[in-house]
Amino acid sequence: MSSERVPVELSKGVNGLDKIILSETRGSSAEVYLYGGHVTSWKNEHGEELLFVSSKALFKPPKAIRGGIPLCFPQFSNHGPLEQHGFARNRFWSIDTDPPAFPTNSSSKAHVDLILTPSEEDMKIWPHSYEFRLRIALGPGGDLMLTSRIRNTNADGKPFTFTFAYHTYFSVSDISEVRVEGLETLDYLDNLQNKERFTEQGDAITFETEVDKIYVSTSTKIAILDHEKKRTFVIRKDGLPDAVVWNPWDKKAKAMADFGDDEYKHMLCVEAAAIEKLITLKPGEEWRGRQELSAVPSSYCSGQLDPQRVLLGS
Repeated sequence: MSSERVPVELSKGVNGLDKIILSETRGSSAEVYLYGGHVTSWKNEHGEELLFVSSKALFKPPKAIRGGIPLCFPQFSNHGPLEQHGFARNRFWSIDTDPPAFPTNSSSKAHVDLILTPSEEDMKIWPHSYEFRLRIALGPGGDLMLTSRIRNTNADGKPFTFTFAYHTYFSVSDISEVRVEGLETLDYLDNLQNKERFTEQGDAITFETEVDKIYVSTSTKIAILDHEKKRTFVIRKDGLPDAVVWNPWDKKAKAMADFGDDEYKHMLCVEAAAIEKLITLKPGEEWRGRQELSAVPSSYCSGQLDPQRVLLGS
């Protein structure tokens, strides 16, 4: 096999669906399906998969792909009249061959620009004209960056509102050995209790039952500590004030046809989102929401992560 890695390659994925493979010179990679503009794989330089995709995921439109990074637009979950999580995750996107200038901190060649615009059918269920541009890039250190730019192109002068989330499924060794730092003491809406508002306690979040919470007004950085793998995921986000934390646990896992009964043990969703306060765009206005994911070795100190290093460090 040639040692020369092509930074961007168009390929065929499951069921013949088009996908793009991004490869970084040091060995990290990502895969993106045009169906859903959906990242389904993110591997580090050792070839270890960092995202969770269910073994029962159906790569069959119109069903959304279970796992990876589904895009929730123009509606998160059931927060509105549309189908669950909106429709961006089960539409076919196009490669944007002539994207507008993209201010970026990274000179990565391993990136792709996608675009979604509404079909006539979409206009019937959500009567707004928009351009949704998505850039997916792999940084030199293997970081995965997703930048969404949504513009109101309505000709009728009407504004529109939406909610949004990167519904990222992280791969973890054992959910009972995982903790999330950076959401302590924040308010959250509990989706298991009719979106009632509570305040998180002062400790890192751990998991021993089903969790489905929307943390509001969160900081720009959240860490997921996987003790068994001695790995920490760091989520950096911009333009996305909220963060959803979700694990279906055993009962809900069994109820999902495209999810293995025991797979809840090996995944955790922590989702950079804008949900509590609707985003409103007037015609011509553009919104931008960005997340950057990195995976770093955990530093241990009496069995705990060096508490503030990851969150306060660069």
